[in-house]
Amino acid sequence: MTGRLKVRDRELGPGLPVFVIAEAGSNHNGESEMAHRLIEAAAAAGADAVKFQTFKARRLYPRSAGTSDYLESETPIYDLIRKMEMPPDWLPGLRDHAHESGLAFISSPFDEEAVDLLDPHVDAFKIASYELTHTPLLRAVAGRGKPVLLSTGASRLDEVRGAVDVLREAGCADPVLLQCTAAYPTPPEAANVRALVTLRDRFGLMAGLSDHTRDPTAAPMAAAALGAVVIEKHFTLDNDLPGPDHAFAVEPEELSRLVRAVRRVEAVLGSGDKQVHPREEELRAFARRSLFTIRAVRAGERFSRENIDVLRHGQLAAGLAPSELGRVLGCVAARDVPTETALSESDLAPGGAAGGRSGGESGE
Repeated sequence: MTGRLKVRDRELGPGLPVFVIAEAGSNHNGESEMAHRLIEAAAAAGADAVKFQTFKARRLYPRSAGTSDYLESETPIYDLIRKMEMPPDWLPGLRDHAHESGLAFISSPFDEEAVDLLDPHVDAFKIASYELTHTPLLRAVAGRGKPVLLSTGASRLDEVRGAVDVLREAGCADPVLLQCTAAYPTPPEAANVRALVTLRDRFGLMAGLSDHTRDPTAAPMAAAALGAVVIEKHFTLDNDLPGPDHAFAVEPEELSRLVRAVRRVEAVLGSGDKQVHPREEELRAFARRSLFTIRAVRAGERFSRENIDVLRHGQLAAGLAPSELGRVLGCVAARDVPTETALSESDLAPGGAAGGRSGGESGE
């Protein structure tokens, strides 16, 4: 897998905290004040970045494109999109507000003009799923030398490969690939979060999740557990606001729950190194086992399962390890050994086992 990359002041990469993007999209409803409130909500929720979308209806659809069945609206898609456009003169103020709030500022361009418009302001570019085959757009984004996040919804692996090749040829060697199911909202059973592992392994690139399920935590927690470096989630100030994207987005309190849930997953995942944790040391010493006498043994007496057992130390000193039981059985005591004494090497008479009994014979 490729190494780490930086978005503004946050490093992204395996083993680092997941980079959580609060996707405001077009949920500003054409109101500058609402766009700024979305930034404040993203910061309050603990997100790492806020993302908007930059497009013009004339560069997305022909006027005759008709209506969208999924939106369940009789308004032509061209007219809907035109109402959702974000005025370009908002960008400097939104960027500054995001940065002042501790957030990276990201946007999705949908045409080459939008790339030119965004380049002075954004910390990274996000390419939406339906633009994965938009080769001129990919080339324009890749040439800016900024981090690129690529959603892969509604795409086959060969199409993802084509997009990755275009980006690399145009100067972006390490795009971050995001598993995405392009349905709004996505049913949980269609989220296919494990596909991020496929993307990571197949292309040797960092991967994450752009989540369109309505549940605020299930898919993000699964993604974090599978090693996602980025998680993106649509959010809104209120599900009841007018507009096509509000109903399936999470509200501010749910966005906060998402961030907290992802951080809990990261905490329980740990480093992956298998070692004794400091929290385990006390119980390790208390509950590990040694060979103990269970009654007094006289000097010269043979050790057997009638007078020794494998017991936990508690607060007593440790003795010979349980793995030594086979060797000790049949040996004789070098001295008188009181009951409940952890055996040590000095308790065994020199010369080994008495009577030649083997450990395998008496280990049961």
